[in-house]
Amino acid sequence: MKPKVVITERLDESCAAWLAEHAEVVWHRFDEPGISEAIADADAVVVRTYTQVDAALLDAAPKLKVVGRAGVGLDNFDLEACKQRGVRVVYTPDANTQAVVEYVLGLMLDHVRPRTPLPDGADDETFHELRGTEVGVQLDTMTLGIVGFGRIGKKLGRVAHTLGMNVWACDILPETELRKAVDFPFEFKTHAELYAGSDIVTLHADGRAENRAMMDAAAFGAMKENVLFINAARGFLVDHAALSAWFNKHPDAKAMLDVHDPEPPPPDSPLHGLENVVLLPHLASRTDTALRNMSWVVRDVVAVLEGREPAYPAG
Repeated sequence: MKPKVVITERLDESCAAWLAEHAEVVWHRFDEPGISEAIADADAVVVRTYTQVDAALLDAAPKLKVVGRAGVGLDNFDLEACKQRGVRVVYTPDANTQAVVEYVLGLMLDHVRPRTPLPDGADDETFHELRGTEVGVQLDTMTLGIVGFGRIGKKLGRVAHTLGMNVWACDILPETELRKAVDFPFEFKTHAELYAGSDIVTLHADGRAENRAMMDAAAFGAMKENVLFINAARGFLVDHAALSAWFNKHPDAKAMLDVHDPEPPPPDSPLHGLENVVLLPHLASRTDTALRNMSWVVRDVVAVLEGREPAYPAG
């Protein structure tokens, strides 16, 4: 008998086909009726971002041996509950690093380099008017502040340094540990120093409890009045009421938010209607390569089911 694996969210078709060679695969969305019955006899579950792997799910799946997270963060997991029940958790920690770095760089360029396409049949006046008004700022004149210097933060820092930017970083790890892991120059700053001196602040902190709402009124209040703030990490890292209040008072500043809490932003979110706050639909990791890389978590799921040690266990 093949083990039963329930997939609750989207998965790359080629990875799902590979999994089907090693297990009985059942597709059942996490938010559709009957999910408890579907996982009742499951040996494994493969999830992405929105399936909550908590005590309720674990109680509904007493045969469960492993849960695979096709992605990087484990914010939707109760890791302690999994540990207590002997359920292994596997994930894909480096699967989307390149995709997120490229995306954040694109947001930075969108901000500093305006590029309005010529309208059809544009005349001489329109052509030269656009050339006169669409004047940007070079990134190599700017300081990039990276909050959270993990895999994504480090790679983004390397790219920014290559482009000539001044790179500042703050992290929970000490400076000596961070310098061992990178081969480019950066300045290690406190949070307050980074906020006060950065032209662009980009958030890449992890989801630990003490980071919740870390970007609060004090954090925004320390920033430059024309700062670009980017969050492509986790929505709950930001106090959205504080962000809304500060950006409403500082029209020369801009925020680009790719992640939200909850998702999507509710109709009564204080972020709606602000001209200098751009809300994006969680696109940072949405490349074909990254999605496939994340979906290959199925290899570690099968490894656990076959009694082998997975390549990327959580914890």
